[in-house]
Amino acid sequence: MAQRTPARNENHPSDPTAGESSPASERSAVLEQRASRRTFIQSGGIMLAGGSVLGTNLSVARGAHAYGDDTLKIGLIGCGSRGTNAVIQAMNTDGATRLVAMADVFESNVQSAFRAINSKHGKTGPAGKRVDVDGARFVGLDGWKHVLQSDADVVFLTTPPGFRPLHFEKAIEADKHVFMEKPVATDTPGVRRVLAANEIAKQKGLAVAVGLQRHHEARYRECIERLHAGAIGDPVFARAYWNGAGSRLRTKPKNVSELEYQLRQWQHFNWIGGDQIAEQHIHNLDVINWLLGEHPVSAQGQGGRDSRSDQTLGETFDHHMVEFTYAKDVRLLSQCRHVRGCWNSVSEHVHGTQGSCDISAAIIRDPSGKVVWQSSQKPSKDRGCQQAQHDLFASLRKGEIPNEGDYGATSTMTAIMGRMASYSGKIVRWNEAFQSDQMLADVDAMRSLKDIAPVQPLPDGNYEVAIPGQSKVI
Repeated sequence: MAQRTPARNENHPSDPTAGESSPASERSAVLEQRASRRTFIQSGGIMLAGGSVLGTNLSVARGAHAYGDDTLKIGLIGCGSRGTNAVIQAMNTDGATRLVAMADVFESNVQSAFRAINSKHGKTGPAGKRVDVDGARFVGLDGWKHVLQSDADVVFLTTPPGFRPLHFEKAIEADKHVFMEKPVATDTPGVRRVLAANEIAKQKGLAVAVGLQRHHEARYRECIERLHAGAIGDPVFARAYWNGAGSRLRTKPKNVSELEYQLRQWQHFNWIGGDQIAEQHIHNLDVINWLLGEHPVSAQGQGGRDSRSDQTLGETFDHHMVEFTYAKDVRLLSQCRHVRGCWNSVSEHVHGTQGSCDISAAIIRDPSGKVVWQSSQKPSKDRGCQQAQHDLFASLRKGEIPNEGDYGATSTMTAIMGRMASYSGKIVRWNEAFQSDQMLADVDAMRSLKDIAPVQPLPDGNYEVAIPGQSKVI
């Protein structure tokens, strides 16, 4: 049961499942109450120029303006550093915003996020208190349900990614606009669940933004636009890297359950983190998908644990090297690594019939290696995260409905297919990988930190690790 901290707000139901199975009459009442801030179009949609149809809901922002209140209310689910910073950045945008609810499994995360956000945006503005979460700070595995029951217009889904498909599906059911971090899932069933929920979001006219922020960074946009215009001819070969030092797994304290331990050390367990290829390298893979306008058709690769072979890695690899094959036989050589003392790079590159490009540096060269174009835009200190929030909230205020769910899911699936290839040592084809029913964890069934963890340690305290050539494709 989620706990409120530090005070109880009687406006929020104490039953964590309240509202999930309400009869139609109760549902109608809820929608009527929301109509004071939202406009719902009942005539089957508005025909836009070019014949496209907007869903039956106008955006929150348009309805808010119609009623004279343009404050966009935010709910935060997942109060780690990424969620905290994302909300701070959202509240940096033009126009009135208010944080109205927040939740995390751990009280310490809720409290630290509250302090950080309040220190930046705690002052009362023209529209009232900006950080208005007294009695609306929830703790526990079901705390997210209370945030969805709040009057938040936009919810931020920034928990570890294993929970993303569940939270996204329920957020769309609750008629919320969504910003969700990448990856959007850790296994194929989760990807399919996100895609299904995203179709419902489109029908409802709900905005969906995904934390693949390079799409919002001026240098990347400018560079990709030139490449699409033929600056290096036809792409032939690409390279992508996320090579860095990584982090070690902390020793398990004696007084915590295995599930709590894995939740706190989520980067090292696949069911909740997806391994580094999904949790970090997805950014680089996403750029190549964006460049080529498609996902790969197959992957083969290798990986393992060279620098550390004990439980300091949990069940994840410390390196992956994957060759992805796209249509027309375009190849991507992909590397990600968590090994100290080695060459590091986080970058994307493409080679074409008429030149090459360092996409991350926004530099284009001719076949002789001479620089023929370089962006004048300075690198973004926050890697485009702030601009992503500016774009999302500006779109909402203009009544636009951006949707990044499909490419977020596609790039997530690309990373998962790469993990399948490196774990198994086999050639993995997209169509086969996308049909996989192997679910890494049933997070819907989790109720307590005392529940049995999806992964259990071996008798020696280590965790079972994939062995290429012997392990199943996962």
